[in-house]
Amino acid sequence: MDIKKRFIISNTITAIVPVIITVITISGFLFVSSKFLGMDMNYDGFKKNVLIRSELVAIRNDILKQNIENVEETKFQENLSQQISSLNGKFIIIKEHKIIANPNNINKIDIEKCMELVEKNKMDKKIVIDRISYMVEVININSKDNAAISLILLAPIGEDISLLNKLIIAAIVVYIISFIITNMIMSYLFSKRIIKPIKDLKKATIEISTGNLNCEIIEDGDKEIQELCHGFEAMRVQLKDSITMKMKYDDNRKVLISSISHDLKTPITSIKGYVEGILDGVANTQEKRKNYLKTIYSKAEHIDHMIDDLLLYSKLDLNQIPFNFEKTDIIEYFNYCVYEIEPELIKNNIKIQLKNDLKTCKYVMIDRERMRRVILNIIGNSCKYMDKEQGEITLNLRETNSSIIIEIRDNGSGIDNDDINKIFYRFYRSDTARSGAKGSGLGLSIAKQIVEGHKGRIWAVSHGDEGTSIMISLGKVMGNKQVEN
Repeated sequence: MDIKKRFIISNTITAIVPVIITVITISGFLFVSSKFLGMDMNYDGFKKNVLIRSELVAIRNDILKQNIENVEETKFQENLSQQISSLNGKFIIIKEHKIIANPNNINKIDIEKCMELVEKNKMDKKIVIDRISYMVEVININSKDNAAISLILLAPIGEDISLLNKLIIAAIVVYIISFIITNMIMSYLFSKRIIKPIKDLKKATIEISTGNLNCEIIEDGDKEIQELCHGFEAMRVQLKDSITMKMKYDDNRKVLISSISHDLKTPITSIKGYVEGILDGVANTQEKRKNYLKTIYSKAEHIDHMIDDLLLYSKLDLNQIPFNFEKTDIIEYFNYCVYEIEPELIKNNIKIQLKNDLKTCKYVMIDRERMRRVILNIIGNSCKYMDKEQGEITLNLRETNSSIIIEIRDNGSGIDNDDINKIFYRFYRSDTARSGAKGSGLGLSIAKQIVEGHKGRIWAVSHGDEGTSIMISLGKVMGNKQVEN
């Protein structure tokens, strides 16, 4: 539920519930009064009181129309007594605060009450005399001598209808109290759905600000609060991932610096040694000096090659090298690769051959120059660790429903099963081969970056003493559309 709907419902309940409680309370009071206390609180009782009031008003109006000369005359008092007798009422005549007519012998205390009631000038005048409630009507007239005269008419109404006023007051009090209580309850429930989630969110943000990114933010409360919590949770996860990634990059950078230092130290130490030999006169013949200088050049070339590989790897890692993809006939492409590299391999007593098992598709989308670097790196790695007198490298092309598989297999020393998943790491070499191996240690890492840039996959399979296979999977191209690999 959203906050707007909850606000409308809360206000509606706050307005309606007090009314319902008031109606139920008053109805219950009327029921108890009529059934158990004998009070006539029904409609007929109120109707009777209204009729009595109407009769009193009619008598009052009739008296005001008359030209009264003397209220002390017996005839006037008889006429007045006859008029009010229909209501079984009584009357009192007061002149200048003195009682001049009291035919029903109402005691002085009750007359004083009537006079106080007259002086208060209330709209609804009622008085209780001898446990009987009377409705009072006051008529003020002036005599010929300008004396103030008040005619007080009393009409019995039986039950004291002041109870109605009390009932109205009670209804107002009940409504106000129930409104306050209902409003407090609804405000508490309304705020609970907002304040509690916000407090939890505040607590979580404090934890995050102190570096605790494992403090999960629970999506609780109404729709808007849940969306807010969801946004903060997404921010927390993203922040945690970014910090984890930063830590990973920091660790990788440390490993990178350590590996570069290790791999550069060997050729630099060698260069320094040969230079010292020349300076110290160890190379005392032209031929020795020439050999020393050739070795120094070879080591410097090795360092230059390592730096080139490092720069290439860094650019690939940062996605700073764009790929120029072309639709390529993979068979024709590998025939050219074999033709290009075969003479160099023959010098090292290594044979290379291409086997084609493709039947349905021979096209892939590749960057020819970058993929050539992949092939040369893999084949160069095979040559580096070749331990057979007659080396063999086989390029085998086969296919699945969605991809073309390129297998580059050699018959070299093979790779231990514990190391097979590590050979694509930066600067990784197996312990048995590291000391005598030349190169940057980035060849297979660069190959992995390039293949993944083609949305392909690369992995290795060890055949023990019989050699190693490097497998590359590239998506097929059907027509002009590349199939997902």
